[in-house]
Amino acid sequence: MGALNTVDHAPDTRARAPKQDRSRATRQRLLEAAVACLAEHGWAGSTVSVVAERAGVSRGAAQHHFPTREDLFTAAVEYVAEERSTALRALFPQGETGDRRAVIAALVDLYTGPLFRAALHLWVAASNEDQLRPRVTELEAHVGRETHRIAVDLLGADESTPGVRETVQGLLDMARGLGLANLLTDDTARRERVVTQWAALLDETLG
Repeated sequence: MGALNTVDHAPDTRARAPKQDRSRATRQRLLEAAVACLAEHGWAGSTVSVVAERAGVSRGAAQHHFPTREDLFTAAVEYVAEERSTALRALFPQGETGDRRAVIAALVDLYTGPLFRAALHLWVAASNEDQLRPRVTELEAHVGRETHRIAVDLLGADESTPGVRETVQGLLDMARGLGLANLLTDDTARRERVVTQWAALLDETLG
């Protein structure tokens, strides 16, 4: 009898797996669509309906995964944060590298692509949306700590040395500023010069 029960339930387990896979795939499409919509249309133009249409799913399916607009875009920022960290780690899978200029350039690139553009639109929205602000603030604090930690690791920085922590944070603030400048115009040429100068400064400061 026990063996029969095992056989009877096996198809249910197999049936659930594809359903879960489809659910994860739908969620992933919605997050990617939300990021793309934020980058292209900003907060005002990125409704749940617009995101659902871009993802190729119904509005009802979108609301099944994310009941509110805030849920959807907060999850999108979390997704952006994970993608930013993953992208940086993937560039230097072995960790610390002797080429600090390459690390600085990679950090700057994090703030000049569509992921940063999408996050920026959400920051602007959060400044005017009371329900959204605390959730975005919390996520961005986490992203900031993670990015700082990655930068310290990759640069081989010793934060027990006075001034080093502030120098690394200054680098990240500079990278964010370059990302903002790049929103309006192609700032590639100036960005290259700034990256070169910061590499020289860090080599001098970090040793």
